[in-house]
Amino acid sequence: MVAPVPTDIHADTQASTEAAGHGEASGGLPQFDTSVWVGQIVYLLVLFFVLYLLIAKVFAPRIRKVMDERETSISTAIATARSVQAEAAEQAAAAKAEVEKARADARAASVAAKTRITEETARRAAEEEAAVNARISEAEAGIAKTRDAAMANVSSIASDTARAIVERLTGVAPTKAEADAAVAQARTAGAA
Repeated sequence: MVAPVPTDIHADTQASTEAAGHGEASGGLPQFDTSVWVGQIVYLLVLFFVLYLLIAKVFAPRIRKVMDERETSISTAIATARSVQAEAAEQAAAAKAEVEKARADARAASVAAKTRITEETARRAAEEEAAVNARISEAEAGIAKTRDAAMANVSSIASDTARAIVERLTGVAPTKAEADAAVAQARTAGAA
């Protein structure tokens, strides 16, 4: 069956236009029209629940995930920074201990070197002093030998000198035995 076609298209259009115009002619905003409040409240509730579900199931978990990741990364960064700081403090303490050990070793080496040099200097001084003392002993022995030889000759020189003086003063030369006796007597008198 074929549907009947309306004969007056203009009459339908005019009726719908008048119905639309009648709402505007009532003179109010559609939000304050109590006949449409039920539809508006239904749409409000539907939109509220849709937005609530979107926020609760999509947006809030994503935001919470980002916040948790941020908190985790910050906590990890802080923990890493603290561990690096602790490691740096340990390395600084180890370096300080190494410096102190090196200073102590340097002081010990300095004391050992000073002791060694002092001992070496004392040994060399003792060797040189022994050599000098040996040469002094040799010189003293030579001097004593020369003195003894000179003293042996002094008596004969004194005797010869006394004979020459007496001969010159008196004109008579004494004998060698008389001159030797006079020198020996003078020597004993001078020693007493």
